[in-house]
Amino acid sequence: MQVRIGVQYVPKELVVETAQSAEEVQRELAEALAVENGVFTLRDQRNGRVVIPADKVGYLEITEEEGRRVGFGGSQYT
Repeated sequence: MQVRIGVQYVPKELVVETAQSAEEVQRELAEALAVENGVFTLRDQRNGRVVIPADKVGYLEITEEEGRRVGFGGSQYT
């Protein structure tokens, strides 16, 4: 799944491909926000990590991947 992260005072959003579920990502952020000086950590698909001070996260946009289409999809040939 793809997660877009808006960080305060950073003009460009971060885009992370992760194998974590949407629920896991939301839980990680909620737990980080519950702790003073909490850190939001997200694992990417290459076993790397993105680490952000939780109180600086402006938004998360979580997009579940759909099956990829090949070709023109709607075209039929007879």
